[in-house]
Amino acid sequence: MEMSQEEIKQHEEELNHFKMNLFDLSGKVAIITGGNTGLGQGYAVAMAEAGADIFIPTFGTAEWDETRRLIESRGRRVEFMDVNLTEEGIADKVIAEAMKLYGHIDILVNNAGMIRRNPLLESKDKDWDQVISINLSAVYHMSLAAAKEMAKQKSGKIINIGSMLSFQGGKFIPSYTASKHGVAGLTKSFASELGAYNIQVNAIAPGYIKTANTAPIRAEAERNKEILDRIPAGHWAEPYELMGVSVFLASDAANYINGAIIPVDGGYLVR
Repeated sequence: MEMSQEEIKQHEEELNHFKMNLFDLSGKVAIITGGNTGLGQGYAVAMAEAGADIFIPTFGTAEWDETRRLIESRGRRVEFMDVNLTEEGIADKVIAEAMKLYGHIDILVNNAGMIRRNPLLESKDKDWDQVISINLSAVYHMSLAAAKEMAKQKSGKIINIGSMLSFQGGKFIPSYTASKHGVAGLTKSFASELGAYNIQVNAIAPGYIKTANTAPIRAEAERNKEILDRIPAGHWAEPYELMGVSVFLASDAANYINGAIIPVDGGYLVR
C-alpha cells in the first residue's frame, strides 16, 4: 500500500530528526550534586563534553580546581556551591542559586551519597540517620525543588543514582540498601506525575565499579571473587563505563524513557 503525501512528509521529518545529534547537550545546564569527585565528577565532565554547562553543589571544596580545569578545558562553564544537602530548606537555595547564575536548569543528577558498612547487629542509629538523610531525603528535596522550575519551562531531566542494592538486600549495609530501594521508588513516583510536564525521571543503577566506596570490598579476596564470579563481563567496571548512560538519559535521545531504573552492571543481575 502506497503512503500518502502527508505520510511521506511525516516520515521524512522523522528521519531528519534522527539525523540530528540527539546526544548534544549544547545550551543545557546540568546540576550535579557531589560532582566534584568520583563518579559525580565523571558525570559532570561527560555532560560538559556533550556541551552542557555545569553547576555543582557539594559539601566542602575538595577537587574543585581539578574539576574546574576538566570542564573549562572543554569550553564549558562550571560553578560550585559549598553546601550541606541535608540542611532544611537547602534544596530551594541550591536551585535559586543555579537560576541566578544560569537563568534556567535542564538536568539534575542526584549523585551525592554515602555508605556506612557494619554487620546488622552492630548498626548505629546515627549511621542510619546520616545515610537516609543524604541518600534519600536530599534526593527528594532536590528533585522537588528542581521539578518546580522544570515544570514552568515544560521540560527537564532528573537522573537519580541507584545501585545494585536497589534490587537486592546486600550485606552489612541496611541503611544504604533501604536508601537505594527508596531512590528507585522515588524515581517511579516522580516520573508518574512529572511526565505530564515533559520532565523525564530515571535512575542509573551502577554495578560494581572501581571507586573509593568499593575499595574495602575489592580488598577482601573472598568477597571480591564472589562478585567477579557473578559478573558475565568478568571485571569490575571502570568509572568511564557509566558515563555514556548519563549523557543518554540527559539528552533528547531519552525523551520517551520515564521511570526506568537502568542497571549498568556487566550483566550482574542476570545471574
